[in-house]
Amino acid sequence: MSAVTAVPPRRRVAGFVRVAVLVVVLAVVLYPLLWVLGSSLKSPTELASNLSVWPSDLTPSNYSTGWNYIEDLSFGRFFLNSTMIALATVVANAVSCLLTAYAFARLRFRGRNIWFALMIGTLLLPGHVLIIPQYVLFNEFDWVDTPLPLIVPKLLATEAFFVFLMVQFMRGIPRDLDDAARIDGCTPYGVFRHVILPLSRPALVTTAIFSFIWTWNDFFTQLVYLPSPESYTVPIGLRLFVDSGGQTSLGPMLAMSVLSLAPVFLFFLAFQRLLVQGINTTGLKG
Repeated sequence: MSAVTAVPPRRRVAGFVRVAVLVVVLAVVLYPLLWVLGSSLKSPTELASNLSVWPSDLTPSNYSTGWNYIEDLSFGRFFLNSTMIALATVVANAVSCLLTAYAFARLRFRGRNIWFALMIGTLLLPGHVLIIPQYVLFNEFDWVDTPLPLIVPKLLATEAFFVFLMVQFMRGIPRDLDDAARIDGCTPYGVFRHVILPLSRPALVTTAIFSFIWTWNDFFTQLVYLPSPESYTVPIGLRLFVDSGGQTSLGPMLAMSVLSLAPVFLFFLAFQRLLVQGINTTGLKG
């Protein structure tokens, strides 16, 4: 039996330094999250005087106070509104962007490259410049103060980023599979249904995760189209902890902020493996 080769001291030192650097970076990244978690359990007095991460005197009542902070309106209503809008947006983006990407990636039609370039060009257009004309249009439809302005446009594949992501993914699927399916009698719809759709699961999951996170954390667009407290989502609901005089109920607000992180964390955790696979196969990593 050959003796085990000893690791050179220089390599051991390099490995130790690498691990130490990663631990320091991880601590810096996690510190804000740990501070919010610890501060959500602090009393108002301790929040004003104690800068440590963990409270010396636990105050779990911040959670019940924050949940029922708004008179005649539970914070659970905001969670329900956010969940409905986020899930509807995920479905709308996944369906519309997948169909649009299939047309750009696999079908041949006149002006395909021009339309694709125009779609990519919309990524350069700031979304804020569209708010006024969109608001005027949706107000004419009497959609303001409903979830429709936040959901219906997603059915029209308005998220060019996700279309581009899926196009990049589909271009990596061998066209020989399409040809084999056509030989077996598949129409373009059959190719999409039996070949492209099953193989596009990583790209679909990546689209779903980003759609959910961006919609859940969106503040500006939801503030514009949802003026009534009964229609508020979680980001707008957190704003209610700041009154007109600038006074902030910091403890309950941080408690609800911690709860607002839970759906995003669980959604990401459930699809983490497919997200990594989707990013590795759609050209995002480069």
